[in-house]
Amino acid sequence: MYQQMIFVNLAVSDLDAAKKFFTELGFTINQQFTDDTASAVVVSDTIVLMVMTKEKYAGFTHKSIIDSTTSSEVLLCLSAESREKVDELVEKAIAAGGTETGEKQDHGFMYGRSFDDIDGHTFEITWMDPSVVEG
Repeated sequence: MYQQMIFVNLAVSDLDAAKKFFTELGFTINQQFTDDTASAVVVSDTIVLMVMTKEKYAGFTHKSIIDSTTSSEVLLCLSAESREKVDELVEKAIAAGGTETGEKQDHGFMYGRSFDDIDGHTFEITWMDPSVVEG
């Protein structure tokens, strides 16, 4: 069965710093799709972050590139397998230079926290009780 993938393209100020940040979260770099202008950060089998220099990113759009430290372009939400994994990933992000954003969201059956990466892109990490999801 075909598994659809998502490639999230992010403009970054410092490619090497972005690669370091995301590998410190436990993600890997696919060297096959990495050069001095872009890098494929593998989040899972179906999710890849393409971090690109602003110059490279500009080649894919006619729109101006926003300053993601002061403007929001998108909120990226990643699932986690447990509450503990939510906390673990957010703490890794903070230790790697990211910033926690917002407050913890604890609704009993759903738990989440958010962080901004070193370029200001916002990531929400969320766990949801599987029994609630299954209905």
